[in-house]
Amino acid sequence: MSEPVPVVSVITPTFNEAENVGPLIDLLHTALAEIPYEIIVVDDDSPDRTWERAENKAADDPRVRVIRRFGDPGLSQAVLAGMAAARGDVLAVIDADMQHDETRLPVMIAEITSGRADVVVGSRAAEGGSYGDWSSSRRFVSWVATLIARLLLRVPVTDPMSGFFAVSRQTYRRVGPNINPQGFKILLEFVGRRGSDLRITEVGYTFRNRTAGETKMSPSVIRSYLIAVFELRLGRQLKPQFVLYALVGASGLVVNLAVFFVAELVDLGSVDVGFDREIRWSLLLGIVVSILWNFALHNSITFWERRFRGSRVVVGLALFTVVSTIGIVIHVSIFQFLETNRWGNDILGVSLARLLHDGIGLFVALISNYFLNVNYIWRRRTIGA
Repeated sequence: MSEPVPVVSVITPTFNEAENVGPLIDLLHTALAEIPYEIIVVDDDSPDRTWERAENKAADDPRVRVIRRFGDPGLSQAVLAGMAAARGDVLAVIDADMQHDETRLPVMIAEITSGRADVVVGSRAAEGGSYGDWSSSRRFVSWVATLIARLLLRVPVTDPMSGFFAVSRQTYRRVGPNINPQGFKILLEFVGRRGSDLRITEVGYTFRNRTAGETKMSPSVIRSYLIAVFELRLGRQLKPQFVLYALVGASGLVVNLAVFFVAELVDLGSVDVGFDREIRWSLLLGIVVSILWNFALHNSITFWERRFRGSRVVVGLALFTVVSTIGIVIHVSIFQFLETNRWGNDILGVSLARLLHDGIGLFVALISNYFLNVNYIWRRRTIGA
């Protein structure tokens, strides 16, 4: 006797979840006992052979299917691969680490099958939801991520970073062709690209602690999230990585000014550099601290995939300092050239023209530094990997 056509396809993307995938399948069987369903495990060729554990389950259970992927790894890519293979009218996504509450799936599915919603988000922040035992720092990161999504994308959800959600097949067919599968949180791709008629509801759930396996949370997750938001907000005309680069640079400027201000209050004095000239220690200290700050953020966020590791961090910092120095020279040289030629003074006046000269110098230095860092410092063949 053939299995009935499933109402829901539950897709779980996996990587190194060998200890969790079996228990998760058992829990899903219990939670969905009253609903025709299928479970699709999409594994990115895990070194711990998660795919093998899932295949052992599938061998005796026609409701379980396994997709083992060998190329183009990534959570969003895995979810889309599962959706493409799914047969259900409802496509649900749940992480394999068992931190999502599978008992809430019937409620989420009912919201879609009843016609009340096109997308249902399992939310830790909605009524009845909880972040569990999260630390205050992790809650703060989540709050900032939610604020960014609400301000830039105007998403009508309380938990845009959730990896626990369900969509109707019609929504997948409509939104799927426009999705950029490079992001970490694919939910953003659905709610961020939504049409005006897309109905979105939330179902609260309590987030559980991981009991087996290792967390996937890392700076790369933050980077991927920010890139996804920028790409959705700005489109693909402006490279999200450049936006990240510019934001890090702006934060470095704030750090520079803050250090300079504090050092001036302390009055560290000046250093004699010869030629009857002195440079304030506060100026030098601000430059040094901002270079260290920018390098740390670029290495851990902007260029995560190509980051320097171990002892190579020292080499990367030295190279970055050279590039930063080149940028300072370019900035100052352009400013001095425009000042000497009094460019724009007659039209804007001396003060506004000077501000424009500084802005032009800063912009050219930003572009040149970005080019040098991308192509020479954090070039595509990973350094120190």
